[in-house]
Amino acid sequence: MEGRDKLSAMNANRPVRELVYHPALQFVSRRYATNSRTLISSLVASVLMAGAPAWAADAAAQVLELERNLGSAICQGDTAFYDRVTADDFVMTHSDRWTTGGQPLLVDDKASFRKRIENRSYVSMDFDSVKVEMHGDLAITYGRYVSNMRGVAPDRAWFSVWYEKVYAKRNGQWIYLSHRTVHGATYGTTREAVADK
Repeated sequence: MEGRDKLSAMNANRPVRELVYHPALQFVSRRYATNSRTLISSLVASVLMAGAPAWAADAAAQVLELERNLGSAICQGDTAFYDRVTADDFVMTHSDRWTTGGQPLLVDDKASFRKRIENRSYVSMDFDSVKVEMHGDLAITYGRYVSNMRGVAPDRAWFSVWYEKVYAKRNGQWIYLSHRTVHGATYGTTREAVADK
């Protein structure tokens, strides 16, 4: 309990945005910081204070950093980074229709999603409520991102998506394997319209 109290005091002025999960822990509160180094440092501190092995903290921090870097690369048209960290058999399942037995709206493979990056379809991709579940060399992240796209109808300009992503460590590097939308997309004309969806 003492470790949690220290963590709470350390982050008292930051809004709660993320949790870290590891089978050796329960959910451990972590506060969201806008500075990446602070974010990763507090993540590592959270896991260590809760008694998880050091490798879990390091691995979780690496996966979260990769997820944010991928979001930036997607918006900046950085296909070289995407190619380097994405598996050849990557699959991206859009829409949550599959959750009720329907067909997904769209399924991308590595090549088809790469075209979206080349075209710089995504203007922004802001993550929040992200959680990480570590299983050795396999990581599952789940959370939400709010995004907007070019060249779409005004009432679909902004959207939020709750997702689950899978990463695997191969030859010492974390690789992006899969994205699956679990809720959404929810559309709106402004960021505010989808901010709490």
